[in-house]
Amino acid sequence: MNANLAETKSEITVEEKLRALFKLQAIDTKIDKIRIVRGELPLEVQDLEDELAGLQTRINNLKEDVTQMDTSINDKKNAIKDSLTLIKKYEGQQGNVRNNREFDSINKEIEYQTLDIQLSEKRIKEFRTGIDAKSELVTQATVNLEERTRDLDHKKAELADIVSETEKEEELLNDESTKAASKIEERLFLAYKRIRTNAINGLAVVTIQRDACGGCFNKIPPQRQMDIRLRKKIIVCEYCGRILVDPEIATEGAI
Repeated sequence: MNANLAETKSEITVEEKLRALFKLQAIDTKIDKIRIVRGELPLEVQDLEDELAGLQTRINNLKEDVTQMDTSINDKKNAIKDSLTLIKKYEGQQGNVRNNREFDSINKEIEYQTLDIQLSEKRIKEFRTGIDAKSELVTQATVNLEERTRDLDHKKAELADIVSETEKEEELLNDESTKAASKIEERLFLAYKRIRTNAINGLAVVTIQRDACGGCFNKIPPQRQMDIRLRKKIIVCEYCGRILVDPEIATEGAI
């Protein structure tokens, strides 16, 4: 069956190939126009979604930092309680010392615990300052997140409206494009797709306009124009590489 299909395609005349290419280009151009209407909205939506994901990750990380500092504050408070308990214990032992060496040893322990308390209090103050700073960052990021979420909702609604207006038409045109492409031999179709990809305006097949290429507008010599009108072979523009067809194809019901 595939061999029969290939044989059928090979039997198509050059003129019929040109008509099929021109029809395919006309359909694809309509699809391009629909997508142009959507503009940059799909990309804007994706960018906003990425930005929101980044903001949410930042907020989560900041909140985790705050939680860890809260835990550290509690740990330091417990350490202070332990130190106070030890100081009270050592102070009670001071009345039972037997010599100066024992007294000095207990005093050193009390001094050590006192210094440890001061250090813990300093760290608690630093943690609280850090919590205040990170909490402010969380507040700012949350406000930003809410604003960007509203922007995203607006963009999504705008995109949904455009898609709903053009979705059915685009589906029909895509079906027509597939059918039109099926009538073109693979080698020629691949060449068409390659030219379309490289062309800024997506035009791979253009007509002669005022003795010039309808794609790049460079002049076409009279003899080459005559060859194009004869429709005996596929001719491309020597400047831009687009496939050239004579204007009459557009007026003969090719689309």
